[in-house]
Amino acid sequence: MSQHDLGQCVVIALEQYFNDLDGEKPAAIYDMVLKSIEKPMLELVLAKTGANQTAAAEMLGINRNTLRKKLTEHQLL
Repeated sequence: MSQHDLGQCVVIALEQYFNDLDGEKPAAIYDMVLKSIEKPMLELVLAKTGANQTAAAEMLGINRNTLRKKLTEHQLL
């Protein structure tokens, strides 16, 4: 899957979200999208690294402290 494919998945999901609103006003879309994508991404990267947080942080391009903060936020520790 390319970056373009992932972006297209987001577009499709957001189109469905707007359709499901049925006239209601959308709110906090940015946070909703990030939270929807971040947890499964963290779970997959941790699985791929055998739960090695240093390797996971390197793979994600973030520092280990940031990774630990995100793992705590998503209750993955």
